[in-house]
Amino acid sequence: MSPKRRVSAVSYLNTSPLVWGMLHGPQHGVFDVTFTLPSECADALRAGEADIGLIPIIELARQSELSIVPGASIACEGAVRSILLVSKKPLDELESFAADSGSRTSVVLTQIILARKHGVRPEVVTLRADLDNMLEQADAALIIGDPALKIDPAMESWRGKPVHVYDLGAEWFEMTGLPMVFAVWAGKGLDSSVTQVIVDSASYGRSRTDEIVDHETSNRDLPADLVREYVTRYIRYDLGEREREAMDLYLSSAAELGFVDPIELQFLEPAKVTRC
Repeated sequence: MSPKRRVSAVSYLNTSPLVWGMLHGPQHGVFDVTFTLPSECADALRAGEADIGLIPIIELARQSELSIVPGASIACEGAVRSILLVSKKPLDELESFAADSGSRTSVVLTQIILARKHGVRPEVVTLRADLDNMLEQADAALIIGDPALKIDPAMESWRGKPVHVYDLGAEWFEMTGLPMVFAVWAGKGLDSSVTQVIVDSASYGRSRTDEIVDHETSNRDLPADLVREYVTRYIRYDLGEREREAMDLYLSSAAELGFVDPIELQFLEPAKVTRC
């Protein structure tokens, strides 16, 4: 018997619908699934410690041998709620921002938005997700994933100091009119059977919203209404033509600003979408 494919998945709430079938549905046991930060999913693929990873899309330009599994992604169209830039200054005056060490796509997204929309290229300081420390050491703090969900996006002050909170999904959409894709499944040496399992797991998860909300509300110490709204309204799990157009624009913008080399994306054959 051949060994199971090793899957490195993101540990944040936004991943739950994608992996629900692998953990609780018909796809359970097909893969050996582990969970970590987005940046570490990419590192696991690079090191050969995983066969498939849910990786930040900026890593597609840094690991050009990877093929993308079509049919599922972590994306948004407009506000995303979990990619927040908390700033002590107007964005066109930023000289530095602290970046969550778990992030890669969102760091470059921030730099693209600041350069293209606000005309600044601030210094980036990489720190763990601690808003107090980040705002002490930089003009702004980039917080992603579950820690961002615990921040009030409407807050106007932090520890008595005025701040403004920018949702980077909304900023990108205002600038481009396109969705923003944050992560995709990718790997090396994959075939259509892998694609089918991943797409079926996502389809199963998206049909089990009530189960996910019940489980994740207690598991992550988040309000049930926020969990439901997040996985049904804020996060999109499609990877269609508009998402591909958005990925191309994001990666070409990153290349033009010198963050990565230009790349032509490689997609596996699409799977047949099944309804669970």
